[in-house]
Amino acid sequence: MAQPSEPTLADVAKEAGVSLTTVSRVLNNRGYLSQATKDKVAAAIQHLGYRPNQVARSLHGKSTQTIGLIVPTVALPFFGELAVEIENALAEHGYRILICNSMGRSDRERDYLDLLVGNRVDGIISGAHNEDLDEYHSIRMPLVTIDRTLSPRIPNVRCENEAGGRMATRRLLDAGARRPALLTSRSHPLNLREHGYRSVLEEAGIEPIVLEVPFHTPAQERPILVAECLDGAAEMIDAVFATDDLAAAEVIEWARQRDLEVPRDLRVIGFDGTGTVRRALPGLTTIRQPLDLLARKAVEILVEQIASPRSTERDGGAASPADEDDAIARTVEFPVTLIEGWTA
Repeated sequence: MAQPSEPTLADVAKEAGVSLTTVSRVLNNRGYLSQATKDKVAAAIQHLGYRPNQVARSLHGKSTQTIGLIVPTVALPFFGELAVEIENALAEHGYRILICNSMGRSDRERDYLDLLVGNRVDGIISGAHNEDLDEYHSIRMPLVTIDRTLSPRIPNVRCENEAGGRMATRRLLDAGARRPALLTSRSHPLNLREHGYRSVLEEAGIEPIVLEVPFHTPAQERPILVAECLDGAAEMIDAVFATDDLAAAEVIEWARQRDLEVPRDLRVIGFDGTGTVRRALPGLTTIRQPLDLLARKAVEILVEQIASPRSTERDGGAASPADEDDAIARTVEFPVTLIEGWTA
């Protein structure tokens, strides 16, 4: 049995007993139309369940009222909760959201960028973690990143990562740790949490110990790699600052399997402070990011770009030199909070 097709503009016109042009004028609020005509078209739309073609609207230069969000995966508590906060903030401005999970793959992120730009979303928020994607430099539409520095012309919203790194490391030292290790996804000069960790240890005259488990490691492999890192450093460390809460949970599980008592034998502190992990590990000492503030600021900046007459062009054309000068990105940072628990 053939599936029923979606009703078309012609179906609406036939149902309402008016011309295609009249239906188009009603939908686009153009020209004078009697209230009776508007009511007939509205009734036909409701009866048929007609949905305007958003792609067609965009080709006529109209807003689709849709924003694309690219994240590694909403299965991770941080990005799942961030997506919810962004969706709620966008809804307050009348926008819907298309959530794209890159799954850590640069090719998938490129495909999603093509999809979003091709379907003329009104803007993009990116929190994915693939570096050096040239496509971002050629996009000429409103764009904001969260905790990701891509280009001098793209605004970035993040928490005070370096201050959080300092806070976490200082908390471990104040509790008596003298050999705290950093467990992070990538040791790099742009890793501000690592920078905070290293600066506190330098002030204390302590040699840093940095352990790496790549961010995009498959979930089933992560505990194995974390255990290998910790086993190799076990004799040298008495504490771990994990730059995300899931990594901190894996450290605690590793300690349990090695008959190490937390915090007596090993102090552990995390980073993010999501509600999901707080419910699963209510005793975890962690640095909390203000997800609601990050989401609202990212949406606020994006909506400003969409509304601005100087915002980048929707047709994909290059911005003028003056536009480029005005588009120097701002980085907005929000303070973090130490959430006390029993693990540190």
